[in-house]
Amino acid sequence: MKKSYLLWLFLCSIFLIHAQENDPIGQTTEFSAVVINAQTDEPLESVHVVNLNQVVGTITNERGEFSIRATVNDTLYFSYLGFKSQKIRVTNDMFRFTDTKIALTELAYALEEVIVRPYQLTGYLEIDVKNLPINTAYQYSISGLSKSYEAGNKNPSAVTKVLGAILNPADLLRNLFGKRPNQMRKLRLIKEDDEIRDLLASKFDRETLTELLQLEKVDIEDILSNCNFSKSFITTANDLQILDAMSSCYEDYKVLNRKR
Repeated sequence: MKKSYLLWLFLCSIFLIHAQENDPIGQTTEFSAVVINAQTDEPLESVHVVNLNQVVGTITNERGEFSIRATVNDTLYFSYLGFKSQKIRVTNDMFRFTDTKIALTELAYALEEVIVRPYQLTGYLEIDVKNLPINTAYQYSISGLSKSYEAGNKNPSAVTKVLGAILNPADLLRNLFGKRPNQMRKLRLIKEDDEIRDLLASKFDRETLTELLQLEKVDIEDILSNCNFSKSFITTANDLQILDAMSSCYEDYKVLNRKR
């Protein structure tokens, strides 16, 4: 009887160890699935997939398949041109079953009449150049810092504005960066992932950046404004340019803050 009891305990321990080894909770492993069109059930190629928690990205192949480093409760962000972006939380069942499918829904755009107003060109270069719009945002370099700063229109107080925004301890920049150290640390991780950088280079809506950094769009604009990037740059730059601008400003902020 005692031997049977010991044998039963031994078998139970082996079963528990085996179950723990196959339980992905708390373990980082490769998660695989297929992305399809919700309307047609056809696989979608070149869908960008980003793990918001671990800050890694990948894209789907011609069969809509992808694999990405993930663990249970990580959030995956799916982005594809013409389709609604979607966030999916990884569950235990997604690891246990190999036929997980993620469906994306197409966006419906209402096309409106667009009136194109071309420039009135004369054919004379000297005259036409004067009629083209010019970006009047001037940049200023500060000794000791590797990046230049934009200060809008050229005026006598522009340089003072740049120096004041960076060197003033009470500036809003300190509050924005100081209150969000985790999000700011993600900037470095994002810059190291080529798939995420390729995705950001193709986007201008700040949607992916807000998801990755857990910042509101207005916070991103505030950070760049207080780093003295011009309004034209903030509104026209792609998401990768915005990311690089925020990163350079944050690195300069840390250097200056450390010197204090």
